[in-house]
Amino acid sequence: MSRRLAVVVSLVVFAVCVLSGMEAGNTFSETLRRALIGMFATLVIGLVVGGMAQKMLDENAKQLEKKTEISETKIEPKGR
Repeated sequence: MSRRLAVVVSLVVFAVCVLSGMEAGNTFSETLRRALIGMFATLVIGLVVGGMAQKMLDENAKQLEKKTEISETKIEPKGR
C-alpha cells in the first residue's frame, strides 16, 4: 500500500511540475528535467515515509496482539 501511495504522489508531482513549467514559459527540456527530478525525489521520500509508517503499524499490531493474548489468559470461567 505504501508503495502505491508513493507512486501516485510522485506522478501527481510530475504533472504539477510539467504544468507549472509550461505556464512559466520554460523550455520543454528544462521543464521535463525539473519534473523528472521532482518525481524521483518525491518517490524516494514517499517510499521512506511509507516504509516507516508500515513498520510502525506492524509494531503496534504486535503489541495489541500481545495485550489481547495476555488478557484472554487472565480471564477465568465463572462457576469453578
